[in-house]
This record gives sequence, structure tokens and C-alpha cells, in this order.
Amino acid sequence: MVKPVYITGIGSVSAQKTYDNETFLEEVRAYSDTTITVLDPDYKAYIPRAAARRMAKGIKMSTVSSKTALDDAGLTKVDAIIVGTGLGCIGDSEKFVSAIIDNKEQFLTPTRFIQSSHNTVSGQIAIGLGCKGYNYTYVHSAISFESALIDAQMQLGAEEADHILVGGVDEVVAHHVNTHRLIGHVKQNPVASDALLRSNTPGCVMGEGAHFFTLGHKKTSSAYAELVGVRTYNTLAEEKLEETVLAFLEEHGETPESIDLVVLGNNGDVAYDHYYAVLTKGIFNEHPQAYYKHLSGEFDTASAFGFWLAAKMLRTGTVPTVVQLNRAPVKKPKTILLYNQYRGENHSLVVLRQC
Repeated sequence: MVKPVYITGIGSVSAQKTYDNETFLEEVRAYSDTTITVLDPDYKAYIPRAAARRMAKGIKMSTVSSKTALDDAGLTKVDAIIVGTGLGCIGDSEKFVSAIIDNKEQFLTPTRFIQSSHNTVSGQIAIGLGCKGYNYTYVHSAISFESALIDAQMQLGAEEADHILVGGVDEVVAHHVNTHRLIGHVKQNPVASDALLRSNTPGCVMGEGAHFFTLGHKKTSSAYAELVGVRTYNTLAEEKLEETVLAFLEEHGETPESIDLVVLGNNGDVAYDHYYAVLTKGIFNEHPQAYYKHLSGEFDTASAFGFWLAAKMLRTGTVPTVVQLNRAPVKKPKTILLYNQYRGENHSLVVLRQC
């Protein structure tokens, strides 16, 4: 018999005030832009100032969110650290390459290069915790975080670990945003957060964030939810979406009727949000629906913010008005389905259940 997996602690640094686990979207930060950055916590409360000055933003965000998750779970150490990221510490990558050009390949300091690799985040967290266990980073575009979740499930299922720290992190940098704006992946004109899905324009509003979770087999007093199942699909035809969702639910002992809330990854891109419409106008037409990228922005691991949101909703039994997508009556959710995709590829399905 497969042992259940529970979310025992959470930590988040995002464009909202999520670094404070005592609150849950009571204060919502509105914006009108084509990119949004995180609401920075007091980093010096977590990281010595001298060290913080040398750290990439992704590392600082992850240090805070991972520490918050561990404190939330009442843990001081874990057996494994698994991170998903689409771009890693891309800011330091850009700075290192620029330094090569500017200095004509001479007199280069190694710091930017060392911090430019994708696995820097998991390595830095491990050093800080003194964790010498399993340490892995997944770079799988928009399913990077889900890949980390699947690995954690496998590690726990094989009884290779009791407590695992899983996270998703990505940062915004100007060159990357400008490149994606040139090819139409980022909106050309500012969009207000509350009007994102009505923009009727191509592209997304790009964001950033770091979200970490502790997973384990034991249903502790701090447990938020049970992670029932995760599945990813590199390609998935629109006409096959409903039957794929139904098969996924059946595999995990669920039906559309047993799902209390559907959390969707709509990002306001008129060219691709129709994937979500297949479900909102189809098998989940009468279900309460929620969305979240108007709060977080779009990035490769934005689905980790959706995961955080679902865990908080199950723990508190509330669905904040700001994330409600339709007018279906919202009761205390007990089972939540999450669906995300990016530009028609890298689809993911996750089921969380109240514990």
C-alpha cells in the first residue's frame, strides 16, 4: 500500500505579502504593468548582510521561503532537498556573460559564475542546513516544480526519506523580459491585475517568486493537505484535455463530482487561455473556479504559487474573493484540482485533499 504524502509546512515569497504565514491574502497588492516583482521580505532578518550582498535574488527569496516552510513544519533539518526552476539564477548568468564581454575575457571573478548555475539554490539551502542528503534540481520549463513534486513522491514512497523540502523558484531580469517581449510572449502594454483576463491581448504579465514546502508521510498537527497525485504532459491536444483529466481523476479515486474547487493557471494570453475554457465551460462548468496569476505573474514555476494557494485554502477552509473566477457558490473546499499549462505545452494536473 502506497503511503500518503502530506504538506507539513509552507513558505512563499511572491508579488503578494505571502512571506507572512499568519495572513492569507488579506492585503492584496494591485499593479498595472507588463512585469511584476516580488514584495521583498526583510532579508537581513534571515541572511547576514555581508552574505546577502553577494547572493542572487533567487537565492535570497529561496532562503527566506525555505526557512519559513521549515519553521512552519517545526523542522530544523530534512533528508532531501528538491528544487524546480525554469531559469535558475539567470540574473547572475547575464552578469557573468556581460563581464566576459566587457573585460575581454580577462580579470573575471568566479562569484557570478558559481551562482549562475541552476542548482545553486538547492546547494545554498543544503549548506545552510548542513544537509548532506539527496539534492536535485529539475529544469523542465513550466513543469519544473511538478517534476520536483513527483521526485519527492517517489523518494517518500521508496522510504528513502522522511522529510523532504520541495520548492519552485524563478526571478525576473530585464534582458530575459525584453527578449520575450520581442517575440510576443510578454504583453506590449501595461495591464491592471484585476483586468488581466479581460485584456484580450497576446502574451502574459511576467513575474517571479520562490515557494517551498515540506513533505512527509506523517499527518502532523501542522499539515495543510494531502498530496493525492501529480501528473505532467509535455504535449496535450485540446480535444483530449477533458478525457485526460477524467482519466487522471479516476486513477486517484476521484470524479468531477468529488472536486470542490478547480484552480487554473489563466495568465491572460488570448492565444492560449482557451485551454482552460475547455474545462471551465465543460466538465467543471458548475464548479467553483479560481485563478492566481493576476496575483503572482507568469513564470516557469508560477504553478508553485497555485500550489501554495490551494494548500492555504484547504487549511483555512476559505476561498479569497480576489481569486474567485466564477460566481458558483464557494463552500469550504475539501478536494482541489489544479491545472496549468504554458503556451499550449507542459501541462500539469495536481490533486490536493484536506487532511
